[in-house]
Amino acid sequence: MKYDVAIIGGGASGLAAAISAKMTNPSKSVLVIEKLAKVGKKIIASGNGKCNLSNIDISERNYHGSVNAMKIINEMPDYKEFFTDILGVLCVTGSEGRAGGVYPRSNSSATVLNAMRLKMQELGVDEMCECEITDIVPNVVCWRDGFRLKHKNGEIKCQRLIIASGGYASQSFGTDGSIMRLLKNMGYVTAKICPAVAPLRVNPECVKGLKGVRVKGKVSAVSGNKILRTEKGELQFNENNISGICVFNLAYLFQKYEGKLNLRIDLMPDISCDNLIKYIDTLRKDRVHLPLEELLTGAFVKNLAVYLVKKSINRPLTDKISTLKDKDILRLADNIKSIEFEVTGCSPWQNAQATMGGIIASQVDSNLQSKRHKGMYLCGEILDVVGDCGGYNLQWAWSSGILVGRKAVIDDKN
Repeated sequence: MKYDVAIIGGGASGLAAAISAKMTNPSKSVLVIEKLAKVGKKIIASGNGKCNLSNIDISERNYHGSVNAMKIINEMPDYKEFFTDILGVLCVTGSEGRAGGVYPRSNSSATVLNAMRLKMQELGVDEMCECEITDIVPNVVCWRDGFRLKHKNGEIKCQRLIIASGGYASQSFGTDGSIMRLLKNMGYVTAKICPAVAPLRVNPECVKGLKGVRVKGKVSAVSGNKILRTEKGELQFNENNISGICVFNLAYLFQKYEGKLNLRIDLMPDISCDNLIKYIDTLRKDRVHLPLEELLTGAFVKNLAVYLVKKSINRPLTDKISTLKDKDILRLADNIKSIEFEVTGCSPWQNAQATMGGIIASQVDSNLQSKRHKGMYLCGEILDVVGDCGGYNLQWAWSSGILVGRKAVIDDKN
């Protein structure tokens, strides 16, 4: 089998690359190679099955890593041009209560995948599923002769190769890092790789009694005395981790600050510390005959209310609220406004939505073509760039895929 362009990976960036390549140069033969039985499985799962495909508020602060994602995103078609004008998918913003999030109007990720597959069929893109590439062999005599892609039933030849295989996150969708490992064996350099857009692990003893508790608050990633980034939103406590979109957006920092990263949480960001102290003092007077375990049940769910009192006040919970000292109130207010948890790790890959780290920027040119092997392009999660939760990673997948699809069919003379 021989193709002008072969694309390893039938996910978001791979399908975007295939459509872009055929639209740019319809005469070129294009093949999408997917290890699973069908392409687009991760697209179907994205956004809890509703496909948060972009965001109307995108800036550099939403992307992390060595690759300049915003430069490419700004140069490529936006979501309206690509999804509505080209693919016929109507989009809406603000679905699911996420400000700025862009979703298909149908509220179904199947709409997005179906539109992409229909366009690929119309353009004449071939698919080869249940095909796992085990080796990539560049032609050592002349780069114009392309690549040989080995699999268990033979090999595929192509003049241009696009790597759109993803990273390590969500391994049930086929992104198990196997192609990343092949590239590393070929000499490609990666940044430190770890899960991103994921819960952060803490000592189980530190969150004992909080499993299932959800609370809105403000969370800061802290290293030493330096606040690295702050997010607001709903947090969820589990047996050994803290999650929620606001935590997901801090998870990428674990790559750089492993072993010296804390989460500092303000459980009442809408109330000043002084007003909180006054509120607790009022409770001391109003709930004078009640036990300490009932002190904060008017502000938090019972689990969290009891947890905070136990952490702050060293006495039996059966003691009366009237026994509170002023120093107890100050310590309790301090914990509510600034409780801190040491980050002990990231969640496993199966719980991560994206990969932090990947092939670093110095390995590719401005068009995402490999500097080691001409004619090879990389896009999406295989590269050292990760976005925040909220459509940013999918936007990077579409944009980078569109770019390399174009370049792979017009760079014949480079």
